[in-house]
Amino acid sequence: MLIKKSKWLLPILMIVPLFCVNCPLVHAKNSSFKSPPLDYAGKSYTGTQDPSYLNYDLALREYLVYRINKHFGVTIDPKTYSGFHLLEIEALFKCKKKEEPYNIFLNMFPKSP
Repeated sequence: MLIKKSKWLLPILMIVPLFCVNCPLVHAKNSSFKSPPLDYAGKSYTGTQDPSYLNYDLALREYLVYRINKHFGVTIDPKTYSGFHLLEIEALFKCKKKEEPYNIFLNMFPKSP
């Protein structure tokens, strides 16, 4: 009786870790779990005028504007600030005191034409 139970133990111990490793990978490929800027991860660009870089920067700005609006209720035009300025703005919004207005932080950054 013990031999019959133990012969199934090894296959079960091998199958369970395979499901644990493969299931998260399947969910990561679903686009609803990824943010749009992650589509550009690992790519290199020739400069700031590279069309691929401009697409990345636009996707980053739109995603950050959405995230800032969702978390803080502040509406920002994605064309107003660069993607990296929006990252800094979001970080400052997380650190601000309740009584401080958001405009103080927005005025610290130059606006893009």
